[in-house]
Amino acid sequence: MKKILIIDDDNRNVFALSAVLRSRGYSYLAATTPQEALQLIANDAEIELILMDMMMPEMDGYTLIPAIRKDNTRHIPVIAVTAQAMAGDRDRCIAAGADDYLSKPIDIDKLTGVIRHYMK
Repeated sequence: MKKILIIDDDNRNVFALSAVLRSRGYSYLAATTPQEALQLIANDAEIELILMDMMMPEMDGYTLIPAIRKDNTRHIPVIAVTAQAMAGDRDRCIAAGADDYLSKPIDIDKLTGVIRHYMK
């Protein structure tokens, strides 16, 4: 089963994303802190994709993505999921190491398409 890691400090977002993933047959894990996310990634080789909130209080995604990339020998696609939809935000997410970018509110069809693209 393909496993996706949701990293988001807001449980409402985790609930909404997990409902979509579950309805489409994906297995998922959720982390509400960057430290929890790093631990899950280090201990679970079955994680094939990460959906990451870019604006978290302890460590934002712009800092967390490079930490994930530095500590892992395999490339796990990271999809930046953010309410930031200003000009340049997509480029900033990609520059931080994200593979793709989705703005909130999430379009379910776009989310599904992005997941399928990276989890062939």
